[in-house]
Amino acid sequence: MSARPTQPEPRPSVTYAALSLENPQQPDGAAADETQAQKLARIKRELDSVPTLPGCYLWKNRAGEVIYVGKAKQLRARMRQYVNFQDSRAKIPLLVEQIHSFEYLVVDNEHESLVLERNLIGQYAPLFNADFKDDKSYPFIALTKGDVFPAIKYTRERHRSDTVYFGPYTDSRAARHMVDVARRVVPLCAASCADWRALKRRLGRDGQAALGALEQERPCFDCHVGLGPGACCGRISPAEYAANVKRIARFLGGHHREFTDELTREMTEAAASLEFERAMRIKDRIDTIAALGDKQRAVAAHTDDADVIGIDREETVAGAHVLMIREGRIVNSNEFVLNRGRDVPDEDLLHMFLLRYYEVSTSIPHEVIVRELPEDAEAMGAWLTERLASPHGAKVRFVAPQKGEKADLVEMAERNAKHTLMRYKVRTNYDDKRINQALMQLESALALDGPPLRIECFDISTIHGSYTVASMVVFTNGRPDKNQYRRFRIKTPLDEANDFLSMQEVMRRRYGPARMADERFGKRPDLIILDGGKPQLNAVISMFEEMGVEGIALAGLAKRDEELFVPWQSAGPVVLPSGSASLYLVKQVRDEAHRFAITYHRELRGKGMTASILDEVPGMGPVRKKALLRHFKSFKRLREASLDDIMEARVIPVEVARELHAVLRQYGGKASRVADEAEATAAVPAQDRRADAGDDPTRP
Repeated sequence: MSARPTQPEPRPSVTYAALSLENPQQPDGAAADETQAQKLARIKRELDSVPTLPGCYLWKNRAGEVIYVGKAKQLRARMRQYVNFQDSRAKIPLLVEQIHSFEYLVVDNEHESLVLERNLIGQYAPLFNADFKDDKSYPFIALTKGDVFPAIKYTRERHRSDTVYFGPYTDSRAARHMVDVARRVVPLCAASCADWRALKRRLGRDGQAALGALEQERPCFDCHVGLGPGACCGRISPAEYAANVKRIARFLGGHHREFTDELTREMTEAAASLEFERAMRIKDRIDTIAALGDKQRAVAAHTDDADVIGIDREETVAGAHVLMIREGRIVNSNEFVLNRGRDVPDEDLLHMFLLRYYEVSTSIPHEVIVRELPEDAEAMGAWLTERLASPHGAKVRFVAPQKGEKADLVEMAERNAKHTLMRYKVRTNYDDKRINQALMQLESALALDGPPLRIECFDISTIHGSYTVASMVVFTNGRPDKNQYRRFRIKTPLDEANDFLSMQEVMRRRYGPARMADERFGKRPDLIILDGGKPQLNAVISMFEEMGVEGIALAGLAKRDEELFVPWQSAGPVVLPSGSASLYLVKQVRDEAHRFAITYHRELRGKGMTASILDEVPGMGPVRKKALLRHFKSFKRLREASLDDIMEARVIPVEVARELHAVLRQYGGKASRVADEAEATAAVPAQDRRADAGDDPTRP
């Protein structure tokens, strides 16, 4: 890996002028009065003049602000996908709602569009593009190559063309420590040294005359302790110093093995020349590198230079972690928090992170290992190859391993990304802020008397009216309260699935006077959410009127578009904003109710169907059934057993064994299906085992 002075990115050769499209025939002020449909129709007409060439497009809002930047192989086709709603990303409806005009720039190829996209995002910082959550300047280690005696320094600036930068480091302490380690390995002047700054001024003013007078100067403190080579007192020539600079650049680039071999040769030569003090100093440097290597985990036997990228997402934020592997060891790791999460697709988030990270990174690997290849992996690889500028013609390639050592590295990076996000959430009280925001938004959207501190959500699970169950999950202060979860086995006889009757039975049993007074069911809810939408809502309203239950807010959640139907609004459903904290909370509550219901349903179905076959065997009681299943380990093995196998088990009488074998042969394929379903039944977590059976609501 090589480092080089940062230079401005080459400007893409734009072959078509940037164009801001407005309707020239539209009178002043008319744009402000046009409806959403009229606006989309206007933009579609304007898109007819966009060429089918590669380039970048900029969507703008009514104020003329750039809200999204993207690139495309064919501009017209890609831009039409937005206004025709052919793009399935969750943010598209909200983005299109704010679009008022656009610009585009045409370039020669996809690689140039990638570079242009990165530059435009950096220039405009659009709202809908992913970026670092904490958009601060990151630490770098720099070598001031423009000086006669270049110095090493810790810095956050990265704009000087005569300086080589190594980084970024997301841990400032790690960057400062690496500066100290590098100077112990290769003595070099520090930019913070007052003597070096004085020397720089003298050399800039007097040139060679100042060099000749250096031997008369006193050495600085760093020179006394072995961190400086003595440039300030003439102990080292500019040529020898330049060799040290090349060495430290290789060291900071992660090539420790090569550097250790070189120092070992020097130590051997010094010892052979009887220069034992010099050999001892070199040995100390080798020991420093060895101690640094001990802290770096050897993880890749067949991977030399690679970056492994892992991403973990939540709601509207994501954590990204980069493992920098050099010579088969993790030499550094960087972590970032992005301002987008599940509100954008995986490929969008990865694409924007790659652009943002490698825009500032000066350490370009030969290989980038990711979970899934980006859509523009070829163009991205060409861009990074250009930045690598390898003298040997090495190229950067993207790899998405499915198994093996590299797949394990991706999992390691993703685990670290999860912890990155967790630390950020703890540090910023993210969860508390999001929950408070969600409860306040629900209070406003549903016209509640106060924030819904206790939410109860119900869901029905059944197969054609068989094994019908209902779940009740409770969220207290925006978080799951599993001690309050309840599950109900529907007692109403049903010939076919009837969610309305089932929901009414659950409401009658949960909100009857006895249960409302039962402390085990907790206090009165602030909001009831019914999975199923308006039909379930109407069924519960009629049941509450019959029971005389008042003062509890109701909402029916439609599964298709995440719409909330409420009793007080007949014009249509309440639609929570896409990406809002309230919408994520409602989805979380609904998904938890569905999970809890389907788990209980599968448990009953598996047990019931298995038991129904064995119950048809004369003389087969609970003890014998239990003994049989214990012996054969599973119902599938019991079904496949021969009569001799059953009799040899010696757990049931011979007559019962013959009856059992006959029944199993009679059911045949049906028994096989029963076994499969029974074995596929998911186990209910211990903390979820709450049931409504008879009079005891907590009996499992």
